[in-house]
Amino acid sequence: MTPRQGTAGQGKDTRFVIIGAGISGVLMAIKLLESGYRNFTILEKAAEMGGTWRDNTYPGVGCDVAAHLYSYSFARNPWWRTRYGKGADIRDYYHRVARRYGVLPHIAYGCEVTSAVLEAGRWVLTTRGGGTYAADIVIAATGRLHHPVVPDIAGLESFAGASFHTARWDHSVPLAGKRVGVIGTGSTATQIVTALAGKVARLTVFQRTAQWVFPVKDTPNPWWKRLAWALSRRNWESYYRQLRRETEARGKAATSSEEGRRARDQVCLDALAAIRDPQLRDKLTPDYAVGCKRLVFSDGFYEAIQHPGVEVVVDPIDRVVPQGVLTKDGTLHELDVLALATGFDAHAYVRPMQVTGEDGTTLDEVWRELPLSYRSIAVPRMPNFLMINGPYSPGGTASVVGIVEVQVGYVAQLIERIVQAGILLSPREEPARQWLDEVRERARQSVWGSGGCQSWYLDKTGTPTLDPSTLSELQEQLAVPDWDHFIERPR
Repeated sequence: MTPRQGTAGQGKDTRFVIIGAGISGVLMAIKLLESGYRNFTILEKAAEMGGTWRDNTYPGVGCDVAAHLYSYSFARNPWWRTRYGKGADIRDYYHRVARRYGVLPHIAYGCEVTSAVLEAGRWVLTTRGGGTYAADIVIAATGRLHHPVVPDIAGLESFAGASFHTARWDHSVPLAGKRVGVIGTGSTATQIVTALAGKVARLTVFQRTAQWVFPVKDTPNPWWKRLAWALSRRNWESYYRQLRRETEARGKAATSSEEGRRARDQVCLDALAAIRDPQLRDKLTPDYAVGCKRLVFSDGFYEAIQHPGVEVVVDPIDRVVPQGVLTKDGTLHELDVLALATGFDAHAYVRPMQVTGEDGTTLDEVWRELPLSYRSIAVPRMPNFLMINGPYSPGGTASVVGIVEVQVGYVAQLIERIVQAGILLSPREEPARQWLDEVRERARQSVWGSGGCQSWYLDKTGTPTLDPSTLSELQEQLAVPDWDHFIERPR
């Protein structure tokens, strides 16, 4: 996608509402501006844009996808200082892009959408503050990882120290000289442990499930490389393609390539074997296949976890008391600060927003059994209601930025059809169910479904909620819409 200035023309007064000003929402806005559409608003529930990179500011926060690959392909940033971007740098990058392409004036902050109702062929959206917005087309770019999960642990509210979810990190709480507890061992927890080991008085990690860690080196990008990328687009594009090939190969290891899987597994096994203390190594050894849970990528976790000031606790938590955490073996782990690295509700999607489509049909009714969609983008009986990174979008096989770029390109084709024909467009239920069945069957056969673990990937039936397609496969699948799979009605 190469943004360009659009020209006014037929249908350019079409009214759009985009929900969410994260990576996907900003990208969708850029595409609308490129196509000549100016009549749109981005409704953002928070006081600033940025999505994940606005919410997560915990110590050590960063992206485990190479920074150049985690950038829009059309808005290259040759100046990333290290291979992997830091949270603040990523947030600044997306803000600069939004400003550069004229998106910022279209964002309405503090506007959490509570309902969207189809009335006489047009969507009416209501925000928590009571505001209403009408739209011919709605694009939900709400993301998946923004509803923090607070664990159901007895006594959690009784803790006398500072306690917060990692996505709501309280920077007013000093950590130096403190006894800090971290509940969880996923990607967030490993970044926090790596950042804080040796910098606090004591760091206690409460582990329910061990994680496989793939060691990566966050190598600096020397000045001469950054200058070469800045001066030569060809150099930058060559590096971008190299990163994409590496990521796609890693993704295939999770879905189809037995040879690639063996090589990836051996890297993880070798990293684990380097832990010097056999008891600690046993604690950190998972009992499921590599890749069943989302791999943790880290260049320092195993070294940090071996610091003498760090303890890994595998005994189950009994309850939280004012002094700290009491485990079921009767041990009281005294703490001053408790951080909940317990993830997000990845299956909420656009909810808790209430969506009502044709004939009063609600999204909750359509999704009663499973979150039915067509190619993660459109929902039966919800005409002109489109999603970016919706249910069963690919994950773990590519950078999410590349995935949403492909999806936005597909959505743009649907929008042009809707505008030019003046119609309400929604997918037929039969092809939507057929697509969902195929994706779920492929996902069950992947390591995510057969690796013997419990993960946030899995739905209530134990099936991964991810399309195992690689980025190249997704580009082919979403190149051109199959219009026979849609219902078109006059608006």
